[in-house]
Formats: sequence, C-alpha cells, structure tokens
Amino acid sequence: MTPAIALQLCLLFGSASLMSIGGGNSVVPEIELQAVDMYHWLTRGQFADLFALAQAAPGPSILIVTLVGYSAAGVVGAVLATVAMVLPAAALVLVFARVWERVHMSPWRSAFEHGLAPIAVGLIAASGIIVARGADHTLAQYVLTALSTVVFCTTKVQPLVVVGLAGLAGWLGLV
Repeated sequence: MTPAIALQLCLLFGSASLMSIGGGNSVVPEIELQAVDMYHWLTRGQFADLFALAQAAPGPSILIVTLVGYSAAGVVGAVLATVAMVLPAAALVLVFARVWERVHMSPWRSAFEHGLAPIAVGLIAASGIIVARGADHTLAQYVLTALSTVVFCTTKVQPLVVVGLAGLAGWLGLV
C-alpha cells in the first residue's frame, strides 16, 4: 500500500466516521462517491455487490468499510479503513457522553435529539437509493428490488430468505 492510498483511506473513513449520524449506513453515499468516482478503487456494480455482502454477513453492517479498504489496498487497507472508521467516532462518543449526562435537564438536549432523527432517516434513505442505482440496470432488476422492498416492509419474512430467492432469480437468469 502506498502512503497516498493510506492517507486517502484515513481521510475518507475518518471523516465519514464523524458524519455517520444514524449509523454507518448513513454515510454509504459519500463512501460510494469517493471510492468509485474519486479514487476508482471499485466500480458502482462492485460497490453494490460489496454492500449486499456486508449486509448479509453476520456482524456490524459497517463491514462495507472493511471491504472497500480491502479493495483499495488488500488486508492492510481493510484494517486501516476499519480503524479509521471506528476510532474517531468512538473518541467523540466518549467525550460527548460525559457532556451529555451533565446537560440532561437542558431543553436544547431534547431539541437536538429530535432534530437528528429526520437527518438520520434522510441519510439512510439516500444510502438505499445510491446502492440501488449501482445495482439495478434492467426493468426486471428494478421490479425485483421494489418487490423485495415491499416484502421487507410488509411481512416478517426472514431477510436472508428474500436475499436467497433474489440470488436464485439472478443465478437462473431471470433478472
């Protein structure tokens, strides 16, 4: 790994770490923009594939960071990207939690909490749109994505069953 790539990984994931309001998935659009369009570590399709793999794998959903780091610079890149994503936010939370408890009766605390909710929802919705844009190319693929979304939102079907069926449809050449 070159020093330039190491710096790029640290800047991308260190800044994403501090912007991840609502969780790591809220910064997926920014990660995709930089990893695909700016640094050219991946194509949009590869990014969508890695995102799907990260979501299906057990463990934290932010596994996408490790996979992008691996694509950029192998095992060392994966470790560096993961540390750069976790460390700044963890340090900020540690400091902020101490202050947060001291101001527990302040009216601005409640306003701040309520104001962050719609921001987090918007960021996460943007992530879904970005990933779908990179993954879907045909009408059949868009229909499969929409159908899967409806199933996820209206039933309690295990998500891996839906993902498995969608994968089977792709393997059979239906989409």
